[in-house]
Amino acid sequence: MTSSTPTLAVRVLRAPRIPRPPILFAISAVVLLVVTLAAVLAPWISPYDPDAVDFTAFYAPPSAAHWLGTDALGRDILSRIIWGGRTALIGPLAVVLFSTVLGILLGLLAGWRGGWIDAVLGRVFDVLFAFPSLLIAIMAVALFGKGLLAPVIAMSIAYAPFVARLTRSLVAAERARPYVSAYRVQGFGGAWIALRRVLPNITPIVGAQSTLNFGYVLAELAGLSFLGLGVQPPTADWGGMINEAQSGVASGQFLPAIAPAVIVVIVVVAVNIIGEELSDRIGGSEFA
Repeated sequence: MTSSTPTLAVRVLRAPRIPRPPILFAISAVVLLVVTLAAVLAPWISPYDPDAVDFTAFYAPPSAAHWLGTDALGRDILSRIIWGGRTALIGPLAVVLFSTVLGILLGLLAGWRGGWIDAVLGRVFDVLFAFPSLLIAIMAVALFGKGLLAPVIAMSIAYAPFVARLTRSLVAAERARPYVSAYRVQGFGGAWIALRRVLPNITPIVGAQSTLNFGYVLAELAGLSFLGLGVQPPTADWGGMINEAQSGVASGQFLPAIAPAVIVVIVVVAVNIIGEELSDRIGGSEFA
């Protein structure tokens, strides 16, 4: 007598994503475009030199001459925000580019070759996951000095495992698809298939995740400048502006600190909305 065990089909149910109004994506895209253009065109649209000190206008309130007022040294806050967008955006952009390229290469190697290469890279990623990216950046500043270069390199290394882990899982799934076997049968080499066919298929999904990373990096670099470890005065930077405005908060001068803090929040939220929308459109289930 033979016995058969019924097979239970288990279906994993994911909570449905709350749909976002399309207007949010449009507004976020416009905000990011305006901020980017303002940073690029800063020499032409900035009302004042961001480093120009005016000893007769300490903590001047908002007016027709200074739309957002001035700081403790009489410098125009709006001008410093416009110029500060350059360092605030170029740092995260560099981190995202470097970490994405490095992560894709490592993830592609691990997912395509598998075996001991996958195991070794997996352990390396686990070690890097144990250290917060901000802590790695602080360690880099302690070793190589304050500024933007050391934190950018350190955060690129810290964020690469996130991209690599995602790339590895996508490549492993693509490797099992019929089209890969078809190319192998036709005599195409593994490197050609991985670089010319598999990589283009996964790049949009990885790019959407990297867009989300941009917002995280922007907030962390701003926090590093707030601690005095990132971009150094007198160079305008949003995080550095908040740090410089701390002394005025005690005397009731909140605008020099609030203005750059608000712009950081607005940009981070806009980038996150764009990144999540791209993830949903391209294949958000990969990130669940």
